[in-house]
Amino acid sequence: MNASASIIPLRDCSPAEWAARQELACAYRLFDHYGWYELIFNHITVRVPGTDDQFLINPFGLMYREVTASNLVKVDINGRILGEARYPINQAGFVVHSAVHAARHDAHAVIHTHTTAGQAVACQQQGLLMMSFHAMMFHNSLAYHDFEGITVDAGERVRMVADLGDKNVMILRNHGLLTCGATLAHAFNLHYQLNRACEVQIAAQAGGAATIIPADDIAAQSARVFRSSISVDAKTGQANAGSNDDDLIFAAMTRWMVAKDPGFLG
Repeated sequence: MNASASIIPLRDCSPAEWAARQELACAYRLFDHYGWYELIFNHITVRVPGTDDQFLINPFGLMYREVTASNLVKVDINGRILGEARYPINQAGFVVHSAVHAARHDAHAVIHTHTTAGQAVACQQQGLLMMSFHAMMFHNSLAYHDFEGITVDAGERVRMVADLGDKNVMILRNHGLLTCGATLAHAFNLHYQLNRACEVQIAAQAGGAATIIPADDIAAQSARVFRSSISVDAKTGQANAGSNDDDLIFAAMTRWMVAKDPGFLG
């Protein structure tokens, strides 16, 4: 993010944390653009680099379009706010995200949304159908968690992470979508593809015509390709290091957001 060179980071904030803050603030602006927010609710979190028990979360009371690198709130797994903070955090958001961060040390980033399409599929008994290009990416890699009401009970965290297991994608029944990943770029791509799968399913069902569900082996093969997606050098045929689809997509989205709305950087 070259545009950040003249922006002074928070006092006592390491370069790694500041970079993580800017990346996370960028994600909030992207979610605002796509409409993947619920007023001042829903959350995207990232683990503070170099820690196992701290993560960054949006300040409660602000719209996604108001989130910046400096106003993100740092909390520990017990919900204690650390360092400088001008805003509180949302309890329901803390319960969901702390559950995943505490149980899954491989989950650097966690995303939870209430998109219309995501909630619609979450309300359907059969869940996500392997009927579209996007849906097949999640063949045998999608978890489900039954609805227990608004997630303010810390006790639900145990059941939620048990249902998630080692998967990175979960549909919270009657509630919404959740993705996580070793990088924010990966969690972002998973959420984009999952939400698209939900949008296509609802649109196809609304059309009223008979739908086609491809064979299970086709869905399985599509999922394998998605999970191993990498960029290949046209001359050598070898994989380009650090250029998987997640990184390429998020880098492109970042360039777009820096040009469109660079205020998130500060």
